[in-house]
Amino acid sequence: MATTLDVNGKSVSVDAPPDTPLLWVLRDELGLTGTKFGCGIAQCGACTVLADGQPIRSCSTPLEVASGVKITTIESLGGQSPLQQAWVKLDVPQCGYCQSGQIMSATALLASNPNPSDEDIDAAMSGNICRCGTYQRIRAAIKEAAGAASAPAAPAASA
Repeated sequence: MATTLDVNGKSVSVDAPPDTPLLWVLRDELGLTGTKFGCGIAQCGACTVLADGQPIRSCSTPLEVASGVKITTIESLGGQSPLQQAWVKLDVPQCGYCQSGQIMSATALLASNPNPSDEDIDAAMSGNICRCGTYQRIRAAIKEAAGAASAPAAPAASA
């Protein structure tokens, strides 16, 4: 059965049963392997993607639920978002496995709250587990990205 999805701004048709987890459609059918399989029971957050801008666990989201919403994966950020740059600058990842889910949750947070407090960050990120324990660096990177996004642009140099 063909299902049409909006993934990273592109309309794609996939032929999979409607109860197939979105995670496997993204990875196996669409080749978007940045979204990771962690626990498989929606507890760790490694599989987090955005659905209409809100974080969801793709391992437990059936394909039929994903139809009609805008799905955004880590690949859409292109490696150059202020959040990703802060992640690299502050050496957030150790093993890196959970990072795409962490970044997608942080992306949703900053979209809804461009200047989050520590408490806001902790609440928004509470569903994402990092086995390496880089929570302080994750918080620092989110604050760094929030500061970069709100900083005024430098004036252009005159010739």
